[in-house]
Formats: sequence, C-alpha cells, structure tokens
Amino acid sequence: MPTIFHIAFADQWEAAKAAGSYRWSTRGQSLDDGAAFIHCSYAEQVAMVANSFYGDVSGSLRLLVIDVELLVSALCDEDLDAVGISFPHLYGPLNLDAVVDVRVYERGEDGRWPEVAASVATAE
Repeated sequence: MPTIFHIAFADQWEAAKAAGSYRWSTRGQSLDDGAAFIHCSYAEQVAMVANSFYGDVSGSLRLLVIDVELLVSALCDEDLDAVGISFPHLYGPLNLDAVVDVRVYERGEDGRWPEVAASVATAE
C-alpha cells in the first residue's frame, strides 16, 4: 500500500468527517478558497514541511495517512518551485476512505516536529 501524508489541524479533520471529504490545501488555504490542489508529502518530507510551515503552531497536529491506491482525485508528483524536490499534489477533494490512519503529530523534546516514524500514536 503506497502512502503519502497530509498535515492537518484536528478541527479541520473533524469538520471533513462531518462534510464527507477533506478540502484543505495547506495551512489557511482550501480548495473552496481557490487553491488548486491539496499539498501532501512523502514520509521523509513531513518533518521538513512541518518545521517550515507549522513552526509557530502550539499543540498537536494530525497526520493523515493516505493510501494512494484509494484516491478518487488525480495525484501528481510535482516540483512546482523548481527546487529539486517533488511533492505529491492531490487535484481535488480527499475522499475519506483513502485516509487509512490519522496520527497525532507532536513536537519532539527539542521543540521541532519529528520525522514521521517517531510519531506513532493514533488519534482515532
């Protein structure tokens, strides 16, 4: 089962479950606000993304573990910023049945967001 990850806020994930799909692109942007896709990461990219874009967040986040074989919307691997790193981008809503796990994602003792392997607690 090939998987990718999406960093989410707990309240946005709860709202998505009630709505029937997840539509948040990244922090502060959603498909409903004109974002073109949902930003995702490979396991080795999660900590880098979290520390770059969620550095000021207090409290825990959620990692949505997504089975790419269950996705309904198109998934593209892209280096849109031409930095030599490709990220998975989901062009359309995330169907909830493709989310095979939701993990609590908390800062390490050093104050940084850790690598994904260090975060194994399941939220649900």
